[in-house]
Amino acid sequence: MQNVLVLRDWARRGTTAMMVAWALFAGRPAPAAETLAESPAARDARLAWWREARFGLFIHWGPVSLKGTEIGWSRGEQVPTEEYDRLYQQFNPERFDAEAWAKTAQAAGVKYVVLTTKHHDGFCLWPSKLTDYTISQTPFKRDVTGELAAACRRHGLKFCTYHSICDWHHPDYPLGSPGGKTQKSSPDMERYVGYLKGQLAELIKNYGPLGVLWFDGEWESPWTRERGEELYRYLRRLQPSLIINNRIGKGRAGAMSGMDHGDGGVGDYGTPEQELGAFNRDTPWESCMTICNQWAWKPGDDLKPLKVCLRNLITCAGGDGNLLLNVGPTSTGEIEPRQVERLREMGDWLRRNGKSIYGTRGGPFLPGPWGVSTHRGKNVYLHLFDAKPGVVTLPGIAAGVKRASLLAGGKLVVAQTSVGIQLTLPETAVDEIDTIVRLQLDSPAGKLKPVAFEAAAGR
Repeated sequence: MQNVLVLRDWARRGTTAMMVAWALFAGRPAPAAETLAESPAARDARLAWWREARFGLFIHWGPVSLKGTEIGWSRGEQVPTEEYDRLYQQFNPERFDAEAWAKTAQAAGVKYVVLTTKHHDGFCLWPSKLTDYTISQTPFKRDVTGELAAACRRHGLKFCTYHSICDWHHPDYPLGSPGGKTQKSSPDMERYVGYLKGQLAELIKNYGPLGVLWFDGEWESPWTRERGEELYRYLRRLQPSLIINNRIGKGRAGAMSGMDHGDGGVGDYGTPEQELGAFNRDTPWESCMTICNQWAWKPGDDLKPLKVCLRNLITCAGGDGNLLLNVGPTSTGEIEPRQVERLREMGDWLRRNGKSIYGTRGGPFLPGPWGVSTHRGKNVYLHLFDAKPGVVTLPGIAAGVKRASLLAGGKLVVAQTSVGIQLTLPETAVDEIDTIVRLQLDSPAGKLKPVAFEAAAGR
């Protein structure tokens, strides 16, 4: 009877939702969406806001914050499975304030926020009608996803969701904890795919339009490239503007390098994890990295210095990629003050120097120990790491340099010869984190072939 009531509820939402609900409860696969036809220009237009943003905030959070262990992975490992699965009964983050989270993100200078609406442990941070394992069944009860989505939009931030393909809690998903190493007694993968689609349809309908759907958990054997391709088409049919990462397919090998979309090219961009992506202007990519060490909150976890956080962001932009920097809120619903302060410091730097990051593309000088370069229009921004006063020699480019200046203010002496481009940095120009030099060219920098820069800055 409960299934019938839910089916009736989904029927009121429209034909697509009804098909998904029928697939879920009848154990049938949802009807396949037609093949999507999209030109390269249309794809570039769809991804334009995301590529221009360059900086996003990742948030890993759930009942596991009560234990301070890693989300999903500690289930059945550091925390016994039965205990882990009961944590939601104690989860009451009374200090959660979506407005405060959005203000923190805005102060950090990020342009989009990605929330872990469902991690590998299966717990949902929204009141899904397809399971009782959700925030609505906790003492807190409030719709965290809905509140944060609204707060992000009030502050001009794109709201995005992380969603795990694997679900070690759900009985129909074949593998379980710890870490997908156990087998369920009577799984039904086709029925689970219906459940997965139903939940994703809920997120798009209730909280969309979403900026990005950020998938994970695709590496396990129950998921296939074909399932990923079909799910990609299905979601883009529900929201044509949606951007989807490469982990919707079997993209784990490509996910680490950021050099491709993964097996078969499923998804829109690569996802290097806890490492900086390589220079690549052909395939969009985004490095996801933690502000401390653990993804979920851990008491006393080591916080990365400001210099490291900023150089990671700058290096991503110089490689023509994005940085998705993760925080893990506590069980009370607060982002740690020290993490908030680090984000604020990054935002302060971006307010002074953001024109060299936002809306830029990587190059034309290839990244190296010296630093990176970004460009927009006829302007090239040299980000010199560990620069020293004196002459900096750049390789030659097929454009004339009309002017050189410090982004912080002040002209520089520049000479363009057959050897290359020579800049003279005065002692007052050097910045401990990033010395930024703007070169104004006589033609668009985007048309230049990327060139290597082997010399150390200021030597």
